[in-house]
Amino acid sequence: MIGQGVLRECLRDPDVQSVLSIIRSPTTQQHPKLRELVHKDFLDFSPIESQLSGLDACFFCLGISAVGLSEAEYRHITYDITVAAAGTLARLNPGMTFIYISGAGTDTSERGRTMWARVKGQTENALLGMPFGAAYMFRPGLIVPLHGIRSRTRVYQLAYTVLKPILPWMQRRWPNSITTTEHLGRAMLKAVKQGAPKRILETADIAAL
Repeated sequence: MIGQGVLRECLRDPDVQSVLSIIRSPTTQQHPKLRELVHKDFLDFSPIESQLSGLDACFFCLGISAVGLSEAEYRHITYDITVAAAGTLARLNPGMTFIYISGAGTDTSERGRTMWARVKGQTENALLGMPFGAAYMFRPGLIVPLHGIRSRTRVYQLAYTVLKPILPWMQRRWPNSITTTEHLGRAMLKAVKQGAPKRILETADIAAL
């Protein structure tokens, strides 16, 4: 859902010359700026390294709900895949800005009781230690999908559908706790273009961008 949002804003932004989307299966989306690169193994990017240099930024939006997963399963997707991609990109594009979509409540002490927050914290710490030009950890809370964007997680999409009539009111009532796919995408682009005041940005920081 977040990936769809930032992709939309990238394609609409006149400052963005081109977008490379690395995906496991092709989509039907077409745009003069967009090039899709189908790659199956997200733990090994060596077969496509020749196409991953010369990039200014990476918006890493891959993620999954921890519901029903063991810590090992969740860590494989959240930590292992992220670090594999980031390590390759940092080596090929040392001046790159890397933006990682984390989550509100992430535990960077890596010692908390909440499994997903601890694994996310481990991931953030690993990324912040990599030799990027800049790296920002975005920790949004509730995200309102706009422009026909839908969550692929069924329970989340059901919640969005049920809450849809009051989501605009909720956003006005709690602007520092709720954002939209549109604003989140624009904030990520702004962080690349102008930098951000912090390396870890909570929802209120994202709202201020």
